[in-house]
This record gives sequence, C-alpha cells and structure tokens, in this order.
Amino acid sequence: MTELVRIAPGALTIGRPLPWNVYDSDGNVLLRQGYVIQTNSQLEQLFERGRFKPRKIERPQEEVFEDNRDRNPFADYPDLLHTLEATLKAITDADPSAQKRLLGLARMIERTCTESPDASLALVHLYSIGPTIHEQIIFYAILCQFVARQFGLEEKRIAMLTAAALTANLALVPIADKLNASNKILSNEQRGVIRQHPERGIKALQAAGITNKLLLTIIAQHHEQADGSGYPKGLSGTEIRPEAEILALAERYVAMITKRAYRQRMNIADARKLIANLADGKFRPAIPKALLQVLGEFPPGILVRLDNNEVGVVSGRPVRARGPFVKAIFGPRGNRYAGTFERDTSILEFNIRALEEPEVMPSMDFSLMWGFRS
Repeated sequence: MTELVRIAPGALTIGRPLPWNVYDSDGNVLLRQGYVIQTNSQLEQLFERGRFKPRKIERPQEEVFEDNRDRNPFADYPDLLHTLEATLKAITDADPSAQKRLLGLARMIERTCTESPDASLALVHLYSIGPTIHEQIIFYAILCQFVARQFGLEEKRIAMLTAAALTANLALVPIADKLNASNKILSNEQRGVIRQHPERGIKALQAAGITNKLLLTIIAQHHEQADGSGYPKGLSGTEIRPEAEILALAERYVAMITKRAYRQRMNIADARKLIANLADGKFRPAIPKALLQVLGEFPPGILVRLDNNEVGVVSGRPVRARGPFVKAIFGPRGNRYAGTFERDTSILEFNIRALEEPEVMPSMDFSLMWGFRS
C-alpha cells in the first residue's frame, strides 16, 4: 500500500539520476527512476506542478524483511533508504525495536547483494555523484558485503560488519550533508564531533539495547589505521579487526568517487590506483586487494566508450573469460539508441577504449537495463 507524498525542495538534484519514480497526483508515472533532470527550469517545473514520489506506509518489520520477492536493488532503493532512516531514529530514541530493525535491514542488504550482485554494485556507482549521508551508508553496507566475502569472512561476522556499516556514522548523520556541501575549513568543534563519532555512536547503540561485542568493536576501530596513525586509540597492525578495516576502506572508496563542494570526484582508474597504494601500510594488504577484485577494472554502473565508438554503461563483470559486459546506449555517431544493446567487451570491436565522464549523466531506466520487471 502506498501514499503519494509531495516532493520536498532539495530532494532532487540536477545531473543526478532520480532515486525513485515520480508520479502525478493521480498516481500516473511521470518520470522513471534513473531519469536525469538536466536544467533548473525542469527542476522548478517538477516542484511547481505538484509532482509526487511514492512512499511506503509503515508495515510491521516481519512483513518488510521476510518479503520473498526477487531482489531488485533499484526498486528496493527507496525502501532501503526509508528503512535506514527509521532504524537510525529508533536507535537514537532508544526504541525497543531498534535491534530487530537493524538486523532486518542488514539481512535485506545481504539478500540484495547475494541475489543481484552486479546491479547492487551498479547502484553504488550510478548514485555516487552527490549522495546524501543515508545513501552513503547504504553504499558502505553494500561494499562491505562484497569485500568481506572476497576476503573470506564467515557469515556471522559479515552480518555484524553489515550492521556496523549501517550504524558506525550514526553520530555524524545530523551534520554530514551540511559538511559535504561546504567548502569551508572545518571548525575545531566540527573536528571534535568527527573524532568522537565512533564513541558517541556506540553509546547510542548501547542505550538502545544493542550490545553485540563484535559490532561495537568494529565501530570503535573503523578509524584506526594499521600504521598507528588512526584514532581514537592509535591502534596498529593486528590490534585492529579486519572487519573494521573493511568498513574503513568502504568509506574511503565512496569518498573517492563522490563529488563534494570542496573537490571533484575521482574517476575509477584513479580510485583503483589509490586503493592499491593503501595496501602499503594503511591496511592489511589482502583487504584493498579484495576490493579491487570485487570492482574489477570496470565496475558495474560506470560509463565507458567502446572501440566501435559506442558509449554504454557497464552492466556486468567478467564471467569465464567473457566480458565485462556493457549495455550500449549511444551509437558511434552520438545518437541515443531507442533501447540498449548488450556488448561483450572481450570481443575485439567492443573492447573498452576509455572511461566516459560526462558533465551530466544520461537518463536510463535502471530496472529495465538490468533485466528486472518494472
């Protein structure tokens, strides 16, 4: 059951894919998730004409998390964000349902990543242009799922790592978006809030009855560094749990590929080089290596130009000497295709020539592109 909610100013951004379908007041789809608003006038018209977005009415947690539909990360994205907000509020309010909500959300993300791995990774890259703090947190959890499995962690530890990824930045949520939008030097007070956020988050979790030792340790250590230069305790080497390093690397990678007011985002090639360098003293070498293996040279969700001059989005990682796979959306002369054409880039004429970094992302129907039913 859904209700239609008026879109709030600031909820949509020029040049960034819509995070959900946009409806009119009668419930008709006007713009699909993945559509990119190109101009200020388009944005103003969207607000002035009373467009709406869908929002699920709160349901019992059992219904939300025991849902057995096939997981479509793009269709699930609004629910993930809404559920994360509700979960963090429950923790802050010391609501007795907080732990159940948190573990349920972690299971939902685990299922999404397990059932639709390429689309889950694509979600991170497609929405990395200017994500809110809640979106960044979902990206951390998704990346932790993949890196932890590649690293070889057992399932129970992965579950706690995912829960930690969802809550480690709890104390930063009220200020993070403002900080990311500012190009001013941090004040001493802001620096203090940032350095204290692991401890403050742990206290909030404990007050909400969430006391799992591993989860709290991951949060406490996720800003420590193997060379002893981290905080709050200056731990080093094997004093730091690998789960904490995986979370720290997920946060570092999202920061690299995210645009901030004070700097541009990195392209994937530069981000990969920096990740490789982090194996030299800052992390256990196997952890950056695991992230590089998960991403591949061309991770799902990035735009590339092929040798035949088509432009497309990477849709799938290599499988048995084939791929990576690309959905071509622009022809060799720059014409937009009516649909998409899958290209196996291991075939000579479809080899990837270069990364594409357009000023504004092209609009795409993400669910359709990855083969999900609308």
